[in-house]
Amino acid sequence: MIRFEDVTVTYDGATRPTVQGIGLSVQEGELMLLVGPSGVGKSTLLGAVSGLVPHFTGGTLRGRVTVAGRDTRTHKPRELADVVGTVGQDPLAHFVTDTVEDELAYGMESLGLAPDVMRRRVEETLDLLGLAGLRDRPVSTLSGGQQQRVAIGSVLTPHPRVLVLDEPTSALDPAAAEEVLAVLQRLVHDLGTTVLMAEHRLERVVQYADRVALLPSPGAPLTVGPPAEVMAVSPVYPPVVALGRLGGWSPLPLTVRDARRRAEALRERLAGIPYESPHESPYEDAGTAGPVPARGGGTSPSRRTPRLFRRRTPQTSGTRDTGATRTPVTHRPAVVEGLSVRRGRAEVLHDVGLTVAPGETVALMGRNGAGKSTLLSALVGLVPPAAGSVRVGGLRPDRTAPADLIRRVGLVPQEPRDLLYADTVAGECAAADGDAGAEPGTCRALVSELLPDIADGTHPRDLSEGQRLTLALAVVLTARPPLVLLDEPTRGLDYAAKSRLVTLLRGLAAEGHAIVLATHDVELAAELSHRIVILADGEPVADGPTAEVVVASPPFAPQVTKVLAPQKWLTVSQVREALRASGGPTGDPR
Repeated sequence: MIRFEDVTVTYDGATRPTVQGIGLSVQEGELMLLVGPSGVGKSTLLGAVSGLVPHFTGGTLRGRVTVAGRDTRTHKPRELADVVGTVGQDPLAHFVTDTVEDELAYGMESLGLAPDVMRRRVEETLDLLGLAGLRDRPVSTLSGGQQQRVAIGSVLTPHPRVLVLDEPTSALDPAAAEEVLAVLQRLVHDLGTTVLMAEHRLERVVQYADRVALLPSPGAPLTVGPPAEVMAVSPVYPPVVALGRLGGWSPLPLTVRDARRRAEALRERLAGIPYESPHESPYEDAGTAGPVPARGGGTSPSRRTPRLFRRRTPQTSGTRDTGATRTPVTHRPAVVEGLSVRRGRAEVLHDVGLTVAPGETVALMGRNGAGKSTLLSALVGLVPPAAGSVRVGGLRPDRTAPADLIRRVGLVPQEPRDLLYADTVAGECAAADGDAGAEPGTCRALVSELLPDIADGTHPRDLSEGQRLTLALAVVLTARPPLVLLDEPTRGLDYAAKSRLVTLLRGLAAEGHAIVLATHDVELAAELSHRIVILADGEPVADGPTAEVVVASPPFAPQVTKVLAPQKWLTVSQVREALRASGGPTGDPR
């Protein structure tokens, strides 16, 4: 169905090919998963299937790509539209109409399908993807995850023979991701649809793949084979595979179910090791790991003394010198009390209370549309409260001048293009240094730490989605704000890039910066957060220490917790350290 024959793609101005000498065949009715680190060319290969590369992106394609016998060099994307349906990393770039129902119908209208067929398929897709309640909504008012589902639905309605999906679950909550993957499974098994998918969140998708194609580095040859065999040699792999590697299990497990069957001996070993939280609480009172929510009023700002300031030397300025910034200690970084926010007639947040302490990392979780991004927008002053109050560093963000606000709070949005305006990475960094009043080179040093080997002259649009998001993060962190807000910060990031991000954010928290991140990435929350707040329909329904919340909420539990439950272990690194500290081997515990 899809055939790559010695394919090499070189973009205009690039010093080396993005992909080189690729040979690959994807059979009809096969789900092929394309994996590899960020920036190795996965999106380029997907674009070559739909004809977007090189007809839309430019550059030179050598070799041959055929889809259902059609050569993509001689067939433009519109001439492949009846065969190939494509969803890229940015759903907003995909939309051409205003409302959900119109978007689902547009592709069929372009192909000239009969109105009764169109109506039936729209209804089927609305039900399949849980979009029935959103059919009349403008797509611009949807959450990122809802937009992702609409984008997927819009390519399903024409019933293409081939689906090309780039990070299809990156913006989806765990339940929505399972629904989308279940739909893809039905298309593959019941209709014989061919699916070629790139995804960094392998914990969600690897078990569904018939085969995996690994692209380990730019220009490297592909390794293709069964998922378990490829995962054994892959530089990127999900936590359940990492746990299997730690245990020396063969074949490696791909699902929680398989891992649980093998993990009995490991659970017995760990049962004799006292559990210690991987995250030190920033609160003096070690008996509780964070604020206790009070409905409508948040938490009492004076409930506990932050551990970070226990040995603080009094200063006449009333600030604590963290080296790179001076953070006020007379105010909590964020205090939200009885917050309600309306968008038109809809109340998207209702009676929300939240207090964030210096040095604390809080993960906001919940299904798509629960209000996570709106809460972050309220903290940075982008949306005004309809009721209640928001204080950031003691100030109301919606009434504070941007020049003052940037030194108190910074937001990295889901769409990094909202922050990136320059023509080069160097230009973005220079502008960020100037806006923040930082030493020249401050932003560039952050970029080098997070994105090794990215050249100064690279245009931000030539970066992958994950790389653009990381560049936007560096721009925001240049000002070293006491409160850092991140909206889906791991979209498009591989495991190595995510690890670098975690290291950076832990360093910021250790310096006293408060971090609030909205995420569907349960593995990130387990690795990084002190506290998890779960929102549902605009209201907090859970707020507590990470281990307690994820163990009590299976949809938000990381893979290690599911494998080792009812024990509270969260990550593979935590398990490895516990085994090492116990004095025993860290190999197969059987």
